[in-house]
Amino acid sequence: MRSRTVAWLNTHPTTWLPLWAIVTSFATYFCMYAFRKPFSAASYEELVLLGGYLTPKTAFVVSQVLGYTLSKYLGVKICAEITRKQRLWALFGAIIVAELALLLFAVLPGSLKLGAIFLNGLPLGMVWGFVVAYLEGRRSSEMQLAGLSCSFIVASGVVKDAGRWVLSLGVPETWMPVTTGLLFLVPFLLSAWLLDMLPEPNEGDVEERVERRPMTGEERIAFCRRFAVGLLFLLLVYFGLTAFRDFRDNFGVELFAELGYGEAPGIFSRSELWVALGVLAALVPISWIRDNNLALKAVFGMLIAGCALIAIGTALLQAGKISGVHWMIMVGLGAYLAYVPFGSVLFDRVVAATRTVGTAVFAIYLCDSVGYTGSVALMFAKDLFQADATYLSFFLNFSYVLSLSGIVLLAISYLDFARAARHAQRHTAQPVSHLEVATVGAKTTD
Repeated sequence: MRSRTVAWLNTHPTTWLPLWAIVTSFATYFCMYAFRKPFSAASYEELVLLGGYLTPKTAFVVSQVLGYTLSKYLGVKICAEITRKQRLWALFGAIIVAELALLLFAVLPGSLKLGAIFLNGLPLGMVWGFVVAYLEGRRSSEMQLAGLSCSFIVASGVVKDAGRWVLSLGVPETWMPVTTGLLFLVPFLLSAWLLDMLPEPNEGDVEERVERRPMTGEERIAFCRRFAVGLLFLLLVYFGLTAFRDFRDNFGVELFAELGYGEAPGIFSRSELWVALGVLAALVPISWIRDNNLALKAVFGMLIAGCALIAIGTALLQAGKISGVHWMIMVGLGAYLAYVPFGSVLFDRVVAATRTVGTAVFAIYLCDSVGYTGSVALMFAKDLFQADATYLSFFLNFSYVLSLSGIVLLAISYLDFARAARHAQRHTAQPVSHLEVATVGAKTTD
């Protein structure tokens, strides 16, 4: 069956292959969220952990994010070097370890649950890199990555609603995450197996988007040196974006409650569906742009527009012009418009526009490792330094800081990458380790 499916997909590179990629990658990552996010649907108010210095909910979120963050740092190397034959087994292993960790979360007493939820996050942080590696480097990559990106926007709301449904059946809070995960285990394994049937990029893909292959340690260092300025400002923006997005996601229950929607059924699914549709509508047209330099400009424009929308939505809420639900949708849309391209089309187009032979997954995981460090830092800042502030007031203030600083930093970053892209037009594609020498000289004359 596998060989026949691969052959059939190769004969339909512009129709059935992209659709197969979108559906299977979406389903795979959507199901992964059932092992990561359901625990945040509960409050765990009856538990006392770490002497009460942190609320149980914050302690669990921080513990999981610490594991997830460590996974991103490990993924900088692992996801950049993993071979095609190893990906499927890596996906299977990651999800099985995550589900076993949720079982430990259910049975271990007291503060030992923190170790279990840390272990849960440890393998899950690399799933995104494994999945993106199947999709990058194709002429239809934007469309495929847009579909994949919608998976975690929609899944975040759906799996939390699924967790609340499991709780409504009388399942204890600590057993709810592992129970929810079991519901999605077989669908995940099936989706990943079907995704693994996706053929490698063809010659036309390689010609337009550059060859994608694992990167050595030397090539990864050369990549960072070559794009040092632009990459630094992107990392600073992503540090704040990930913290903002994760805070809204992890404490969505509390934010909606303060806005007066605490008992509204399906509120997460409904709000995130509109966000996903908005992001999809913005991402898909980028796939129609064949010129990589123009596409890179469009991606950065999307990032800046997303940051601006966060501040606009917050100002409208405080002026009484929109409701709380509409505000959550607006800031969610703004956050994801700026956040999603980092994990999908941004670095795919950077690699293509600058003619860098390698993998976009390395840059994605470099950003992710820094971004989730920001997520942990923000949660500690809230509970340790602004413990008296409500979740809503803290989030409102952070919205303005992120929006205004993000616009400035992104503009500077674009100028650096645009310069590298113009320089690359005058050279043929070659490994990044060789391009580094040419780039150093170009920076003094360009």
